[in-house]
Amino acid sequence: MARQTQGTGDEGYLLDNRQAEAGSRFTALSQLFDPSTFRHFETVGVTEGWRCWEAGAGGTAVPAWLAERVGSTGHVVATDIDTSWMGRAGGFTVLRHDVAAEAPPPGGPFDLVHARLVLVHVADRDRALRSMVEALRPGGWLLVEDADPALQPRICPEEYGPAQELANRLRRGFRTLLRQRGADLAYGRKLPRTLREAGLADVEADAYFPITSPACAVLEEATVRQVRDRLVAAGLATHEEIDRHLANIAAGGLDLATSPMISAWGRRVTEAHTAR
Repeated sequence: MARQTQGTGDEGYLLDNRQAEAGSRFTALSQLFDPSTFRHFETVGVTEGWRCWEAGAGGTAVPAWLAERVGSTGHVVATDIDTSWMGRAGGFTVLRHDVAAEAPPPGGPFDLVHARLVLVHVADRDRALRSMVEALRPGGWLLVEDADPALQPRICPEEYGPAQELANRLRRGFRTLLRQRGADLAYGRKLPRTLREAGLADVEADAYFPITSPACAVLEEATVRQVRDRLVAAGLATHEEIDRHLANIAAGGLDLATSPMISAWGRRVTEAHTAR
């Protein structure tokens, strides 16, 4: 989940997994999006005996669900460029792996390859997508889930007061930092076409985003704490503004949304085509 970012120099992943707030982010993302992800796993028919690759896993929740579903006759490989948050997970294989720079991991060909909040941050998205398609067996499914911040740019959809205006202004600053690091903030809506161009069949897609929930507040607080120094250094916010926003979150009066999560899935029917 949003971990496989590459860049040059200071253009690496904005939300560093080594920061203390990363654990809070992973937990909030899991609470917000796991039910939707698991629903899509049900849609493509994940069952006993399947071999699955979870790319950019970050935490354990998704690969653990897959491992339980595929049972002892199946196999799950969970990969990330930073595996520290997976610890000594049981039930699936954990590998350090760069989806945009390396061949698919061992354990394939796979019945399912899944990536959530990964490609939107990867500089060489086409190469990463090709790697995932090539890892599928004929008939295997690729499920890619990525945010589309440009589709719904406000963290407070109803901007009716100073607290909401401040939240949205800080969110614009955060997205400025993301763009500077090569993130495609309109990538989610491109997924259906991208999967078709990669040669996949039976492509479908949908979108999901919470308007407000306690997990949204936890996610926003952790995110702001992780990027506050970069926001200030770039002249996009002051420490006083950030402290005021964090106090507004703690007060519980903000309806904080997420970017729409676009889920797209398709099936490899023959030898893989290469994405443009």
